[in-house]
Amino acid sequence: MEDLRRLPIGVQSFRSMREDGYVYVDKTRYIHELVTGSKQYFLSRPRRFGKSLFLSTLKAYWEGRKELFDGLEIMELEVYQKNDWPSYPVFYFDFNGKNYQQDTALEDVLDKMLLNWEAEYGGSNDRPLEDRFQQLLRLAVEKTGRRCVVLVDEYDKPLLEVLENEAREEHNKAVFKGFFSTLKSYDEYLQFVFITGGTKFSKVSIFSDLNQLRDISLTSEFAGICGITEQELTSCFAPEISDFAKAQDISEEECLAELRRQYDGYHFYPRSEGVYNPFSLLNALADKDYNPYWFSTGTPTFMVRRLKNLHFDLRQFADGSLCANAATLTDYRADNPNLVPLLYQTGYLTISDYERRGKLYLLSFPNEEVKFGFMESLLPEYAPQTYPGSGKDILSLRRRIEEGDVESVREILTALFAGIPYTTDDAPFEHYFQSVLYIIFTLLGQFVTCEAHSSRGRADCIIETDAFVYIFEFKLDKPAAEALAQIDEKGYAKPYGADSRQIFKIGVSFDSRERSLKEWLVGE
Repeated sequence: MEDLRRLPIGVQSFRSMREDGYVYVDKTRYIHELVTGSKQYFLSRPRRFGKSLFLSTLKAYWEGRKELFDGLEIMELEVYQKNDWPSYPVFYFDFNGKNYQQDTALEDVLDKMLLNWEAEYGGSNDRPLEDRFQQLLRLAVEKTGRRCVVLVDEYDKPLLEVLENEAREEHNKAVFKGFFSTLKSYDEYLQFVFITGGTKFSKVSIFSDLNQLRDISLTSEFAGICGITEQELTSCFAPEISDFAKAQDISEEECLAELRRQYDGYHFYPRSEGVYNPFSLLNALADKDYNPYWFSTGTPTFMVRRLKNLHFDLRQFADGSLCANAATLTDYRADNPNLVPLLYQTGYLTISDYERRGKLYLLSFPNEEVKFGFMESLLPEYAPQTYPGSGKDILSLRRRIEEGDVESVREILTALFAGIPYTTDDAPFEHYFQSVLYIIFTLLGQFVTCEAHSSRGRADCIIETDAFVYIFEFKLDKPAAEALAQIDEKGYAKPYGADSRQIFKIGVSFDSRERSLKEWLVGE
C-alpha cells in the first residue's frame, strides 16, 4: 500500500513537522540570511500565513536542534554541516489562543510565561513584569554563558482583539510599552530578536521605542518567507496536484490555474513572485475541492462595520484607485479613518503594482477567495434581507438571470432595496445604492460573466450567461427612460450585434427620497 503523505494543516511546530513525517516546504535558507544579517527584526504577515511555524523553526535553530534540519537547505552551507550547533536560552512569547477581553488578561498571560522561565533560570516574581523580564535575561546569560534569543509570535493579538474597546486597547498598549522596552535597554543580553504580527500598530512602544528593529515586511529578499510560491507548490505537492486533478476530472494545468485564481496572488513587494495562502492551499489539496478555507476561519466583523460607518466607496476595490505609500502601508492607528493599511496587513488587500514616481503601492484583492468572501461578509451589513432562502439572496438572483426571467430579477432587486434600513448616521442613499449594487454584481461574478463599470463610455453593468446578455444602466433621481436611451446612444450593445444570445437592455431608476427602486424599463 502506498504511503500516505501527511499535509501539515494547522501544524505550527517545526519539531512535529520534522519528526511526524509531514510534507515540509523548506524555508530554512531565510534563517541563514537573518542570523548573518541584522540582530532584531519585525515581520508582518496576514493570519494563518505560516508565521508561527517559521518562528518555531527559528526556536529549533537557536536551541541547537541540528538533527531536525537534516536534509534541508540550510545544511547545504558548509558552516552548518561541520560545526556543532550551540544552544541559546530562548524566550518564546506566544500570544495566540488567549482571551484578552478581561481587565488584566494580558498581564496574566505574561505572568504565566515568566513563571515558567523563572522555574528554569531562577528569579523572584514579587516585582513588576518588566523588571522580572530584565532579571530573567541577566540570569539566563549568567547560567548558560550565552546571550538570549527573544521570539514574539502574534504580538498584536491582544490589541486586535480589543479594537472596539478603546480603554482596553490603551491599557494593553501601556503594558507592552513597559514590558518590551527591555529589548532596547537590555541589548547587551540579546543575541537575536524576531517579532511577528499581522498588523504594525503605530504609537505602540514596541515600535516607537525600538527603532533598532529591522522591519522586513516590505523587502524583496524576504517576500517569500511565509506562504507558498508556485515553484514550492509544484515541487513539494506534485502527487497531491495529480490526485486533485483526477478527482475534479480536469488536467493538472487546469487544476493549477484554478488554484491560482482561488488562493494565489499575494505580493509583499512590488512585482515579486506571488505566494499562495498556505492554509487555504493545503486544505484544498487535502479535500480536493475549492472552498473559502481562510475566510471561513475569521469574519472581519469590526472591519466590515467600520467600512460601512466610514462610508467607504467599495467601488475602489475594482477601479484600481486604492494606493498607499510605504509609511502608510506598514503602519496602523486605530483612530485613523484610512482603513487601507489594516486591509493590507490583515490580508484582504495585496500589492498589485508600484508607481515609482509617486512611490505608491497599488492595491487590490489577491484572489477570488478573498474577493468573494469579503463581499459576502459585507452584503448582510448593507442589505440585511439577503439571507439564504429569503428569495432575495444571490443564488435566487443568479437563477432568475440564467433563466432569462427579467421580471423576477426586477422583483428581487426591488424587494432587496426596499429592505435597506434607514440609518441614524449621515450616509446618503447614494452611498447605499452604489455599495449594494457593487456587492451584488461582484458576487454574481462567481457564477456568470459580470462586469460592473464606473468609467464613462461603458455600461454600468453587463451580465453574460450562455443564453442571455443583460446590459444595465442605473440612474439616481432620473427617469429610467433616460438610462435606457443612454444604452442606445452610447452603443453599449454594439459588441453583441452578431451574438446569437438574447440581449436585454435595462434602464433602472432609483429614488433617493423614497430609498427605493422606482422604475425599470426593458428594451431588446
